[in-house]
Amino acid sequence: MGEVTDAAMDAVQKRLMFDDECILVDELDNVVGHDSKYNCHLMEKIESLNLLHRAFSVFLFNSKYELLLQQRSATKVTFPLVWTNTCCSHPLYRESELIQENFLGVRNAAQRKLLDELGIPAEDVPVDEFFPLGRMLYKAPSDGKWGEHELDYLLFMVRDVNVHPNPDEVADIKYVNAEELKELLRKADAGEEGLKLSPWFRLVVDNFLFKWWDHVKQGTLHEAADMKTIHKLM
Repeated sequence: MGEVTDAAMDAVQKRLMFDDECILVDELDNVVGHDSKYNCHLMEKIESLNLLHRAFSVFLFNSKYELLLQQRSATKVTFPLVWTNTCCSHPLYRESELIQENFLGVRNAAQRKLLDELGIPAEDVPVDEFFPLGRMLYKAPSDGKWGEHELDYLLFMVRDVNVHPNPDEVADIKYVNAEELKELLRKADAGEEGLKLSPWFRLVVDNFLFKWWDHVKQGTLHEAADMKTIHKLM
C-alpha cells in the first residue's frame, strides 16, 4: 500500500519530501541530527524512533489586524485542503536556518517559505520583523501513514504584503478578523461545508491566539512573548 501511495505522490511534493532535510531536536529544542522530510512525517518512524523536528507557524496580519489564512493544496502529503494559519513549515538543516541567535534560523526559513508558498517577496517580510511569541510541542496524525511531531515556533508579523499563492502549495487564501475566525471554528466543529482546520492551528487558536490578537492590536506583543517555555500540547 505504501508503494502505491508514494508512486501517486505529486512530483513537487515528492521532491520536497526526499530533498529537504528537517532539523531533529529533543524535547528541550536541542539539535540532535537531521532526517528527510519524508521520514519525519511517517507516523511509523515518528512512533518507533520518536522523531521530533523543528517547525514554525507564521501568523501574518495586515494593517487592519486581519489574519491571513491559507487552505493547503490538494496535493499536500499531510493535511491536504485543510485551512490553517498563514504559513507552516520547517527550517532546514542548512547553515542559514540553524542559526540560534535571536531565532534567526527560524526567521530565515519563514521568509523563504512565505515566498515559496504565497509568493510574498522577501522585502515585504523582513526577517527582523518576525516576532517570536512562543514554542509548542505537539503530535498529530494526518491519516494512517502520515503525521506531524513538531517543536513549533510561533511567529507573528503585522505587514501589508503582496500575495501571489503558489498552486502547488496553496488552494485558497483569505483574511479574517477575530469574529470571522470564530465563525470558521463553529463551521469546522459542526462539520459544515466540509471545513477542516489543521491540528496545530487549532492548538494555537484554543490556547493562545485570541489573547495574542488583542496584543497585536494594542502593539504590546512583547508583553505576551515567552520563548523560555515549551508548551506541550498533545
